[in-house]
Amino acid sequence: MPWSNQNGGGGPWGGGGKNQGPWGQGPNRPRGGGSGSGGPPDLEEIIRRGQDQLKNVVPGGFNGGIVVIALLLVGVFWLMNSIYTVQPDERGVELRFGKPKDEISMPGLHFHFWPFETVELVKITEQQQNIGRRAATVNSDDSGLMLSGDQNIVNVQFSVLYSVTDPKAYLFNLENPASTLQQVSESAMREVVGRRPAQDIFRDNRQAIAESVKTTIQSTMDSYGSGISVNTVAIEDAAPPREVADAFDEVQRAEQDEDRFVEEANQYANQKLGQARGQAAQIREEAAAYQNRVVQEAEGEAQRFISIYDQYAVAPDVTRKRLFLETMEEVLRNSKKVIIDQGQSGQGVVPFLPLNELGRTTTQTQQQVGGTQQ
Repeated sequence: MPWSNQNGGGGPWGGGGKNQGPWGQGPNRPRGGGSGSGGPPDLEEIIRRGQDQLKNVVPGGFNGGIVVIALLLVGVFWLMNSIYTVQPDERGVELRFGKPKDEISMPGLHFHFWPFETVELVKITEQQQNIGRRAATVNSDDSGLMLSGDQNIVNVQFSVLYSVTDPKAYLFNLENPASTLQQVSESAMREVVGRRPAQDIFRDNRQAIAESVKTTIQSTMDSYGSGISVNTVAIEDAAPPREVADAFDEVQRAEQDEDRFVEEANQYANQKLGQARGQAAQIREEAAAYQNRVVQEAEGEAQRFISIYDQYAVAPDVTRKRLFLETMEEVLRNSKKVIIDQGQSGQGVVPFLPLNELGRTTTQTQQQVGGTQQ
């Protein structure tokens, strides 16, 4: 239905008739009409009013306000980039036109003139570098395989604990300090292991090897001016390659058996040696006792001889007779004796004694004793 036919020729919203639009406004009405016209405000009217209000707030009007706001935003952005914070575990090195300053920024809030000055932050806390098959994400699978001094292949897994002592040298003397430390550590371990037998790295002398590797790494990194201090080198594991692990285990068991047999032999030798030493000590004690006894007897005999000689010098006849009697007593003490008084007539007791039989019995006994001795 046409608009002219509704409500006396008005528009669908009750607008006027001739020469009027559907909203009740003539086509020739001037724009920006006042509020008294009764129509809604025009867009240009809204913009104009906004500009008037902005003039009251910002000097220079709308265009000047945009410039001020832009300047404020630029200032805030510059201030945010010029202020930086150094954490307690960090140190900062400021660069002016790419050249590092001599000062080191300590923990706290700092200011520099960005973009003419920038800052590089470095962690100074202890860090760990893993080398070996366990660190497969960084190293190849063969990074821990090394040739020992006795031509054995060992797989060594170790870690290097280090800290940054000179942030400026750490940042600018080496292109990639972490990668350089890894390569130097691996090279130092290969050098030390290559001078020693495999048994040292397996169990006998790990601590000495770790200390030697640490010294080599530190001297090399110092020669590069890396600003890194190596704190500890820890050998976490050392084993033969997987392909020869069984054979190596057999060798290890054989060596353990050898050590056990040697230990048992040493125990047996110590036992026998202890017994022999005890017997030797006993024989020495008996010999010393025998020597002491013989010496004491000899000294006693000599003392007795001297005392007898002194008596003989005083009374020779009496002493001579006493010595004769004592000697005869000693000789005849164990012999069978028959004493006959020559002064008797021989009658009475003599016929009743079997003197002839007694003599023969004595002779036979002496012959038997002599034959037995022969």
